[in-house]
Amino acid sequence: MKSLEIVGFKRANLGKTDAKALRLDAQVPCVLYGGQDTVHFSVPAILFRELLYTPEAHIVDLNVEGTQYRAIVQDAQFHPVNEMLLHVDFLELQEGKEVKMEIPVKYVGVSPGVLAGGKLVSKLRKLKVRATAENLPDFVEVNISSMELGKSIKVGAVEAKNYTILTNAAAPIATITIPRALKGEMAANK
Repeated sequence: MKSLEIVGFKRANLGKTDAKALRLDAQVPCVLYGGQDTVHFSVPAILFRELLYTPEAHIVDLNVEGTQYRAIVQDAQFHPVNEMLLHVDFLELQEGKEVKMEIPVKYVGVSPGVLAGGKLVSKLRKLKVRATAENLPDFVEVNISSMELGKSIKVGAVEAKNYTILTNAAAPIATITIPRALKGEMAANK
């Protein structure tokens, strides 16, 4: 899995007023938990561009005033109106301990339904996965080479290697829809 380095600075004061002052200074209040102690720190907002605004999943190498931590983003809170990043929670990774994370889906193969004129419609872009830090995949491969027109592929059909998929097995990942023009041709041929 890809890793990304983020440099943070410890917060001396906690609370609403101090968090607001940090945000006005283009800093994002953050917290790291899951390890021996909880660390409160702030990070310049610009550093989250490559981490939060991409479809990829990353392991974060946190550097908080010289102390190194390996973590994943557990939660990110945004302002409901202006979409400003308000707060980020990090979960520290520990050797041999399993974590839950949303991993992006990658389609593999060519669908006969798409070749026949259908359209691949993605229903789930990410799947919730549980694995140890070293077994977290970059993406979950979904083979669509057996999908015909009007068919779906469900989460239960995905083969998991060294990780467990927590998303409901009956949930569809992708569907091949039949366009209106093709439906008309099919009806005329019957």
